[in-house]
Amino acid sequence: MKRFLLLLVLTIAFVASKPRKITWVAIGDSITYLNDHQNETGNRVTRGYLTLISEKFSQVTYVNQGHNGWTSVNIADKIESLGLVKADVYTVFLGTNDWWQGKPLGTIADYEQGKGSGTVYGAFRVITDKLNQLNKKARIILITPMQRGDFVYINSYKNNAFGSYKPKKDQTLEQFANAVVEIGKKGKMPVVDLYHDSGINLDNMVRFKRLKDPQSGSYKDFKYPDYIDVPFNPETDEYPYPEQSIDMTYDGLHPSDKGYEVIAEMLIKKWKGLK
Repeated sequence: MKRFLLLLVLTIAFVASKPRKITWVAIGDSITYLNDHQNETGNRVTRGYLTLISEKFSQVTYVNQGHNGWTSVNIADKIESLGLVKADVYTVFLGTNDWWQGKPLGTIADYEQGKGSGTVYGAFRVITDKLNQLNKKARIILITPMQRGDFVYINSYKNNAFGSYKPKKDQTLEQFANAVVEIGKKGKMPVVDLYHDSGINLDNMVRFKRLKDPQSGSYKDFKYPDYIDVPFNPETDEYPYPEQSIDMTYDGLHPSDKGYEVIAEMLIKKWKGLK
């Protein structure tokens, strides 16, 4: 009998000591999507932020709901057909494509009054309402867009975009980051503020951008901000980001392994009860 009781106590202690399983649904754009599609990065990325966290915390199982090129408006419009599942934790990492595609930002009133997906503020309300519907007890963590340099897609040079050093359609990327922060405060949701607090900025997006010097016609490595007005011809020029140029991103926009590590560590700090 004593042996049985001792075995029971040890079994209970062992079970109690095991960390509780946590299901995590990560909603986002290509920065989230690429975690599981390293081949689309030219295999320059080995571990995205989802993998880094799930490897460090074995109790975490993630579902990647990253959608290449999507905006918060796209996610809101498709919210019922995405196949979102009940989870313990949801992260929402959107905004950079909203800025680039010129989606109207709106105001906090659009979020407060649930005015729908016509604006980014309203789209975030659609998204967070759905997540609360799936699990009222779930933790929802918002992640602001990062700053971004000049982007050139490694698999198609014609897919390129200027960085966040200037507005697009009279809106700055910082305004979108600030909107996510404001939504987090209003909805009492923790915010990982990559735009302001990560240390990932225009100076360290890449070490340089390799472009043809307009004066000599020879390739030259230009640092930020010197590369801003130097033309790039996707039809004839070499890829401007050789491996030596990789810093926080590998293509001016998408995080490198180094950048993903920063994102993962910041998210861990906002994820109460994970450690």
